[in-house]
Amino acid sequence: MSTLDRIKTPIAKEMAEFESYFKKSMRSKVPLLDIIMNYILRRKGKQMRPIYVFLSAKLLGAITKSTFHAAGLIELLHTATLVHDDVVDESYQRRGFFSINALWKNKISVLVGDYLLSRGLLLAVDNNEFEILKIVSEAVKEMAEGELLQIEKARNINTNEEIYFDIIRKKTATLLASCAAAGAKSAGGTDEQVELMRQFGENIGIAFQIKDDLFDYQALNATGKPSGNDIQEKKMTLPLIFALNNANPSAKRQMKRAISKNRGNTDSIKTIVDFVHQKGGIDYATEKMKFFRDQSLEILNRFEDNEARRSLTDLVNYTIDRTK
Repeated sequence: MSTLDRIKTPIAKEMAEFESYFKKSMRSKVPLLDIIMNYILRRKGKQMRPIYVFLSAKLLGAITKSTFHAAGLIELLHTATLVHDDVVDESYQRRGFFSINALWKNKISVLVGDYLLSRGLLLAVDNNEFEILKIVSEAVKEMAEGELLQIEKARNINTNEEIYFDIIRKKTATLLASCAAAGAKSAGGTDEQVELMRQFGENIGIAFQIKDDLFDYQALNATGKPSGNDIQEKKMTLPLIFALNNANPSAKRQMKRAISKNRGNTDSIKTIVDFVHQKGGIDYATEKMKFFRDQSLEILNRFEDNEARRSLTDLVNYTIDRTK
C-alpha cells in the first residue's frame, strides 16, 4: 500500500464514491465537450484537494452530502483554472500529457474552462451550498489575483520575500485553505473551527509551494522534475531571493546580470543554482517550509485526536517529504 493510499484509509469508501459522483458532475450532452471531459478524467492527478475536503470533514464529525458538494465544487473550479492557466502560460503539457489547448486550441480551451466553472457554480446553487460557495469563490478570486501579481512581480529581479509570500499565499495556498474550510463547514463546524481549518490549509499550502520551488534547485534524477525550470522562466522564488539578499553588492550585481541574460542553457543555470546553494538559499527555504508545516500541525493538534487527524498529520508530512 502506498503512503497516499494509507492516508486515505479513513475516507477510502467516500473517495471511491466521489469518483463516480465527479464523473456525473462533468457530463455534457454536447459530444465535443463530453469527449474533452472524458480526456480530463482519464488524466486526473492524485486528487489531493478532495482528500483534504473529506479528511477535514471527518476530523470534525461525519462526511455528509455537503462534503461531496464541497469536494465536487472545488475540483470543478480547480480543473477550470488549470485549463485556463495552460492557455495563459502557453503550456502544451499537463502531468506529462497534452494539455487541452495543445489538442483543441485556445478558443475551445477557454470555453471548456468556462463550462467547468459554470458546472461548479450550478452544483453549489442547485444544492443550496451558499456558505461553501462563498468560501470557494473567495479562493478563486485570490487565485486570479495571485496569477496577476505573479505576472506583474515574479520576474522582477528586485522581488522581495513579502511579495513572494503574497503571491504563493494567493496563487497556491488559498485553494488548500478553501478545501479544509469547506470540508469543516460541510460537517457542521463552527465559525471558529472553519477559520482554524482555513488557517491550517493556508499554512500547508505555503509549505507545499516552497517545496515545489525547491525542486528547481535539485538534480533531475532526484525529483523527476526538470531542474532549473523557474530559473529559465526568470521566476524569483524564495531560495534565489534569499541568496541575492545575502550576497555582497558585487556578487549581487554579477548574479543579477546572469539572471537577466540567462537563455536557459545548462551552464548559466548551473551558475545560478551553485550561487543559491553557496549563499544558503536552499537551507533557508527548507527551514521556512518546515516552519509553515509546524504551524499547520500546531493548528491540527487543537482538534480531538481521531483517525482523520492522524491521516491529516501524515498528509501534511507527505506534502513536504514528497520527491515529485
